[in-house]
Amino acid sequence: MKHILFVCTGNTCRSPMAEALLRKIAKDRGLAVEARSAGVAAMDGMSMSRHAEAVLRDHDIDDRLTSKPLGSEAVEWSDLILTLTQGHKQHVIRSFPQAADKVYTLKEYAESDKEVLNDLAELDSLYATWEVKRSLGQELSDEERERLIEIQQRIPSFDISDPFGGSREDYDLAAAEIRTAIERLLDKLEP
Repeated sequence: MKHILFVCTGNTCRSPMAEALLRKIAKDRGLAVEARSAGVAAMDGMSMSRHAEAVLRDHDIDDRLTSKPLGSEAVEWSDLILTLTQGHKQHVIRSFPQAADKVYTLKEYAESDKEVLNDLAELDSLYATWEVKRSLGQELSDEERERLIEIQQRIPSFDISDPFGGSREDYDLAAAEIRTAIERLLDKLEP
């Protein structure tokens, strides 16, 4: 059974919607997947936002999830950590560097376009080179810097829009982005 952890900021909107949607869609497909969620700046025990709960009810999901701060237990439990934005991904990797190989944004992990995946692999390599050089007091070469900028401009955004404080429509849009990515994620996980 695959253990998937979703991570956003407060764990009251996007990540609990992702957790509940994954659980339901995986069950409907007969896939053995366990999901949890947490937030990089979450308070323990906060209720999901009312709009997030309403969106889930529209999907016949009646989960009453409460927020949890991201901690080492959840990171160790997970086989895969899917963040809702690039910023969340960077935060998780900085806080739990030992888990870096299992941290992706949800949309990044669900991506299937080979050209985009190749760009992502090259970008990760360039970032690693940059970090090593920076730790040694060195700079990227002009060619490396130009290539980094070129790839950054070409890659699509992998962030799920944040509906916090927004209208019900904002939550519907975020949930649609999440659901589409989860469908693609499960396509990858199916045997």
